[in-house]
Amino acid sequence: MRSRTYPLYFASGALILYLLFYVLPSLMGFYYAFTDWNSYSSEVNFVGLENFKTIFSSGAGQNYLLFIRNTVIFTVSTIILKTGIALGLAVLLTQGLRHFSYFHRVIMYLPAVLPMLVVALVFKSILNPATGLLNVTLRNLGLGFLAQRWLVDVHWALPSVIGVDTWRRVGYIMVILIAGLQAIPREYYEAASIDGASGWASFRRITIPLLMPVLVVTTVLNLLYGLKVFDIVFVLTNGGPGRATDTVYTAIFDEFSKGRYGVATALSSLLFVIMIVLGYFVIRLMHREVEE
Repeated sequence: MRSRTYPLYFASGALILYLLFYVLPSLMGFYYAFTDWNSYSSEVNFVGLENFKTIFSSGAGQNYLLFIRNTVIFTVSTIILKTGIALGLAVLLTQGLRHFSYFHRVIMYLPAVLPMLVVALVFKSILNPATGLLNVTLRNLGLGFLAQRWLVDVHWALPSVIGVDTWRRVGYIMVILIAGLQAIPREYYEAASIDGASGWASFRRITIPLLMPVLVVTTVLNLLYGLKVFDIVFVLTNGGPGRATDTVYTAIFDEFSKGRYGVATALSSLLFVIMIVLGYFVIRLMHREVEE
């Protein structure tokens, strides 16, 4: 009995801290999502689903639906781009490019260790429509027609944020995928080569199925990160132009800054439920692919 309970003594401190600083505040947040808690009154009254009706109702609620839409677009786009680019780089650096492969891995991974604030400020300068390096270079190359108002145009702002975030985090996903690729026994590829399988056939029949558990991990990591994105949007565009790049977390920040704590906690609770549901179905779907 002692051998079973003894490890609990070591974990008890961390468990108590986890309960006090994560579980308890989360439960309180769920409660306050059903109240009119705000900075304009000292009273906190239970209002049921009123905050959620505000989120999904017409009028001002349309903005909240826009924030959810922007968050979903950002999340889906970054998952596809990061996974696709990172997988291509991982395959190239493990099976194609042999010389200086470690050097290239370091170069690709470096953006992931840079502070998000620094990355956002640098790209805010690069994407400046008048003096930014990108537009200036395009004009000097005679490609001025490709120059855009990247962060100040309603149609280009969100894709620009997605592009910057992909550039920063693709190296992180690449490193995880490289570890997965290196765990695949080389004998499988040698046997496929002897049987006359092409490179694409080996990739489709060997690499993808055996890499699927790692792809599950990277997809869930990207999903959770995308749904909670805040800092890069806040620094690059502050949710603008208009509300074109506002996400759920920037909306939560905005509601808290206005003192509308009940609506803010309702948005946060809604996002938490979305994360749990999507994460569950993504894991189930991809594990089914692994089993097949």
